[in-house]
Amino acid sequence: MGQRVVIMGAAGRDFHNFNVVYRDDPETEVVAFTATQIPGIAGRRYPVELAGDRYPEGIPILPEEDLEEIIRRMSADAVVFAYSDVSHETVMHLASRVLAAGADFVLLGPDRTMLASDKPVIAICAVRTGAGKSQTTRRVAEIVADTGRVPALVRHPMPYGDLVKQRVQRFGSLEDLERHETTIEEREEYEPHIAAGRAIYAGVDYEAILREAEQEGDVVLWDGGNNDLSFYRHDLLIVVADPLRLGDETRYHPGETNLRRADLVVINKIDTAGPESVAALRHTIATLNPRATIIEARSELRLEGEPIEGREVVVVEDGPTLTHGEMRFGAGMVAARRWGATVVDPRPYAVGSIADVLARWPHLDPLLPAMGYGDAQVRELEATLNAVPADLVLAATPIDLTRLMTLNKPVVRVRYDLVETDPPALRRKIELALEHHGKLADGRILAETPSA
Repeated sequence: MGQRVVIMGAAGRDFHNFNVVYRDDPETEVVAFTATQIPGIAGRRYPVELAGDRYPEGIPILPEEDLEEIIRRMSADAVVFAYSDVSHETVMHLASRVLAAGADFVLLGPDRTMLASDKPVIAICAVRTGAGKSQTTRRVAEIVADTGRVPALVRHPMPYGDLVKQRVQRFGSLEDLERHETTIEEREEYEPHIAAGRAIYAGVDYEAILREAEQEGDVVLWDGGNNDLSFYRHDLLIVVADPLRLGDETRYHPGETNLRRADLVVINKIDTAGPESVAALRHTIATLNPRATIIEARSELRLEGEPIEGREVVVVEDGPTLTHGEMRFGAGMVAARRWGATVVDPRPYAVGSIADVLARWPHLDPLLPAMGYGDAQVRELEATLNAVPADLVLAATPIDLTRLMTLNKPVVRVRYDLVETDPPALRRKIELALEHHGKLADGRILAETPSA
């Protein structure tokens, strides 16, 4: 008899690991997924249409808090850990629970779970959620397009709805966002690319997604989620590091792995972090990965809308950066301080699940995360924003909130873009990777060239 496996996840890496490693393995039976982080995912099933003929009833998705009982009831031999942006301490506490229950604790390596492409692949990953992957991906897409090639963008999964319908998704227009019933978190990643005139793929089955993306573009760009590893074998691995959370680059899984594997590390937010933090981060990178090229960049802010100086504002920020990314603030708070606005504390006016989110993450500055897992939560965010006695909504989420809700005050958007201190350095690395595609795997040829 083969081994019986439970996969611990959060509706992303867990499904990918199953699809790539276990779905067709006759020596392994995956008896359950466990779920955390994502509201409403537990209690569902990974459907037979995706699980394959070996799983005619699909696979149950169960709450992670019941892990020991699941191991016992399912007679599991091994538990595979498969989600991201958790501290090393948290990973080992989970491992201790698994080991105490009598099962093996497993971490699958990146080489075992990455899919290969015939096209050049540039992967953009990070050491923590909210370091600046999305703006870096936008910048890389611009550079690739400037070389005369078409970038095919693929985003890390966020499948919170009907998994069968979400097997392969292509977002090329704002209408696609409506058709696929995307959450605010998904829109934050897709909408800026659509606005730039580029389609982006996502979903559940990342081999099928890759094959479709290869038909659309000349270069595949992997836009990672959280601080997860790339799903695709890459010619160039760009990893974004954050000096505002100095030390996290070695305290979180699998961000440290990304840092150690990187071909190029972008130290972002140098305009917000102190020079001592930037220097300390540079030293850590050079110590852990001396072959990596390091470039520095700022997250350049701009406002769209009326002036905010002297105005009272309620700030709404990118949600994942603040919640499991554990940032106290984001670009909205930076903009409010920089341009002289007074921030109104939204906490007394929060309703429903929005109040629950603020209570769960008490470290936050007086702001609102842009939570929107389903229409009910969108309506609660709308009600909260409307209830705050402010002159303006200062929105640092990458999406246009007015497409999703009716607000009783004007919205000023905070936009942010990656601006390198040495722009040719990033371009040179990208061009080099494209030139040498297929000659050596995973960007190793870059180690043989002088550092930019």
